[in-house]
Amino acid sequence: MLSAGRPIQNTRLRILDKRYHELPDRHIGEVAILSDCMLSGYYQRPDLTAKSFHDGWYLTGDLGYLADGEIYITGRKKDLIIVGGKNIYPQDLENLASEVPGVHAGRVAAFGIYNDRAGTEDVVIIAEAGGEQTHQNEVELSQEQQQEIADTIRQHITKNSDIALRFVKVVERGWLIKTSSGKVARSANREKYLLENIDQG
Repeated sequence: MLSAGRPIQNTRLRILDKRYHELPDRHIGEVAILSDCMLSGYYQRPDLTAKSFHDGWYLTGDLGYLADGEIYITGRKKDLIIVGGKNIYPQDLENLASEVPGVHAGRVAAFGIYNDRAGTEDVVIIAEAGGEQTHQNEVELSQEQQQEIADTIRQHITKNSDIALRFVKVVERGWLIKTSSGKVARSANREKYLLENIDQG
């Protein structure tokens, strides 16, 4: 993990658990901020203000931990996947999927979809195929090749994580939606995946 540095002057940080109890160093929780230079609430949105503050501390929605006075950000709270009571960090699964030959490294999205029957979330992995290079032109992979990559991703993640992965979709380059900063937008890709499945079903 890479440190994001120390808080600026007149700014305090806390790492909180789900019940807003402060966590010790090197324990992951939600990052809360208290400062004399931050917002005091959302304009004409008391509902959002109530959700975003606890005892005057602003709840950032970021997950992270403190170590020796420095803050380390591990992800976003809304991206966290909960499977059978276990917290699964999507970036861990995305990194594992990127290790599989045929996957375009860094172009992977992992997210959860709630399964009413199971009473927990199912993990879905969307991975863009890297393709084979021939005279600098990409050769489109066949459905059989895409399925082979998907099966390898499934096996690799199941072997190297705490989940038994079932849902993997290998897509062509450019399928994944990205943010303006170039990061894979998990929530947008989740919606795209759900819409495609509804349309096809």
